[in-house]
Amino acid sequence: MELGIGMFGDLAFDQSTGKYRDAGTKIREILDQVKLMDEMGIDVFAMGEHHRPDYAVSSPEIVLAAAASITKNIKLASGVTVLSSSEPVKVYEDFSTLDLISDGRAEIFVGRGSFIESFPLYGYSLNDYEQLFDEKLELLLKINSEENVSWSGKLRAPMQNQTVYPRAKNDGKLSIWRAVGGTPQSVLSAAQLGMPLVVAIIGGMPVQFRNLIEFYKQEYQKAGHDVSKMQIAIHSHTFVSDDQKVVDGYFHNYKSQMDRIGASRGWAPYTKAQYESGRSKDGALFIGSPAEVADKIAYMKEIFGITRFIGHMDVGDPAHDVMMKSIELFGNEVKPVIKGL
Repeated sequence: MELGIGMFGDLAFDQSTGKYRDAGTKIREILDQVKLMDEMGIDVFAMGEHHRPDYAVSSPEIVLAAAASITKNIKLASGVTVLSSSEPVKVYEDFSTLDLISDGRAEIFVGRGSFIESFPLYGYSLNDYEQLFDEKLELLLKINSEENVSWSGKLRAPMQNQTVYPRAKNDGKLSIWRAVGGTPQSVLSAAQLGMPLVVAIIGGMPVQFRNLIEFYKQEYQKAGHDVSKMQIAIHSHTFVSDDQKVVDGYFHNYKSQMDRIGASRGWAPYTKAQYESGRSKDGALFIGSPAEVADKIAYMKEIFGITRFIGHMDVGDPAHDVMMKSIELFGNEVKPVIKGL
C-alpha cells in the first residue's frame, strides 16, 4: 500500500496584525517539507488548489514543478485540480510538462472541489456546475489517451484533429484519479470510466463509507475493467506527534481552520469533544502518536482494501518545525508498520 501526504497550504491568521501569514514563506516551507518526504520514502505528495486569502496555493502545478527539482522519487499530484473551472488542454499541458521535469512522477486528482471561489474568478456560472465537470473530464481523458483529438461539447469550443503538446511519458498518458466527497453518482462515473478513486473522509466515521467503496468495486468490475489494476485511496486529516502535549495543542490549529471555513457554511463552532471523537479508533481524524495513526491506517486497509492512504497534514498551519517532525515520524515510524502489512 502506498502512503502519501497532502496539503492545502493553510495560512494562519494573526489576530494582532489582522493579516494572514506570508504566502511566500509558507510555500518555501512546503518545498522543504516535500524534500523531507522524499528522503523519508513517502510515496506521494498531493498539493491542493484554492483561491482564498487563507490558503497559499492557487496553482498546484507550479509548486509541484518546484518540488520536482528538489526530489527524486516521490510522486507529485494535484489534490485536487478543480476541473470544472479549469481548461482541460492547459491542465494536460501543465501536468505533462511536470511529468517530463520529474521523469514520470506526475499525477492529477480531478474533482469538483468543495470551494466555489474559482467559478466567478474564471467567469464560470454555478448553474453549469455539473455539466462543466462532466464535459471537461471527458475532454481531459480524451487528450490523455489520444494523440489527435476531435471533440465537441456545449460549453467549450470544439477541437478538430488537434494534438496537445508536450506529451507525457508512458505514451502520453498521465495517471488521472477521480477525487470524490461521497456522492454515489461521482463514484459510479469513476468506476464506469475505470478511473482510480480518491475518497475524502474528513468527518464522521470512516466505516460509513464502506458501502460506497464496495459500490465502486462492484461497478468497476461490472464495467469490464481489469480488477488487478483497480486503485482506491482515502484522503483524511492527519497529524503525527510522539508528544501528547503537542497533539492536544494541535486542537487550536485545527479549530481555527474549521471555524474559519464553518463561518461561511453555517457550521457551529468546532469543539474539543469533536476533536477527541474524531481521534478515536472509529473517527475520521488520523491525529495522534505514530502507533495510533498506524493502527487507524491499518484499519482502513482492513475495512476498505485501499491501495493508498494520503494524510492531509497542514490543517490550521502548524509551525514549520512541528510539520517537519510530523513528516519524520510518518516516514520513520508509521510507514514501516503499514509497509509490513
